[in-house]
Amino acid sequence: MKIAIASFTRNGCAWNQKLCAALKKHSCEGYALEKYGKEAGIPAIAPSLPAWTERMFQKMDAILFIGACGIAVRSIAPYVKSKKTDPAVLCMDEQGKFVISLLSGHIGGANELTEEVAAVTGAVPVITTATDVNHKFAVDVFAVKNHCEICEMELAKEAAALLVDGKTVGFCSRFPVDGTKPEELIPEEAAKPSMGICITTSEEDSPYERTLHLIPKVITVGIGCKKNTPAGRIEEKVLAALAAAGISPKAVRQAASIDLKAQEPGILQLVEKYGWQYRTFSAEELETAEGEFTPSPFVRKITGIDNVCERSAVLAGGRLIKKKKAADGVTVALAAADWRAVF
Repeated sequence: MKIAIASFTRNGCAWNQKLCAALKKHSCEGYALEKYGKEAGIPAIAPSLPAWTERMFQKMDAILFIGACGIAVRSIAPYVKSKKTDPAVLCMDEQGKFVISLLSGHIGGANELTEEVAAVTGAVPVITTATDVNHKFAVDVFAVKNHCEICEMELAKEAAALLVDGKTVGFCSRFPVDGTKPEELIPEEAAKPSMGICITTSEEDSPYERTLHLIPKVITVGIGCKKNTPAGRIEEKVLAALAAAGISPKAVRQAASIDLKAQEPGILQLVEKYGWQYRTFSAEELETAEGEFTPSPFVRKITGIDNVCERSAVLAGGRLIKKKKAADGVTVALAAADWRAVF
């Protein structure tokens, strides 16, 4: 995690330096009020605390305030938007007695980071999320741990409320599952409660009356296109290929192509819009992809390889699940990585 630590007193600066040094698996940046930071050699919170907080909200995964909760709450209030996107926010008193998970406890990782900070400082970790204090299964923690997209946040909240109340919800997965399933999750083959969780790549896969879809990021989209093909046309063909395969765009982890397309504007705009990674390979690398691919003499003449989209999808993402579809100067293929859920 990229963590910003803000301190407001001399003693807080000492904790700031200690935590920046101790939280080695993370990337920490310490900041302090100028009059104390100057003494300790810590960069100033500038140009103001509100401006600093806004900047940290945009660039950091977590913010730790070493000071009063009121300072933290007032600082972050204008910038809080969604539990899906807000960074983790923690607050620790300047004596290091308590460290509190304030915001994004599950998806943002604040609860786990609170425990880490407490281990370093000896502070009492204060975690207030209901599933944690009641030792119940937390959908959002499970989703983060297994790199799944939560499709329906309101249903995730409803599931959490049911579990905290001692009720059960359904559970099914279209992928292998390891570990011991919590007893409050009822397998699909045992019963069909009205509310249930389904791990699937399709938002149309709804085995329950109210289905909470968890979508694993397992799909690679292989793309080939003519030079300067508009982004809108590439997007249209990619979405059509996904729809034809019954796959949600939320299941896509990355796009792939040949290195000749590394700076193709339309593809770059598409991956930026959806937040996908983008990988490219040389013709020599694509030649090493294993499997049977749809050859094209024209593509070989232009690129030096008989197929771009299928080979790049496989090389980047696993087994080919949809062979190339060509239309309007765009070719698209889909590959899926091996994946399993872990409790």
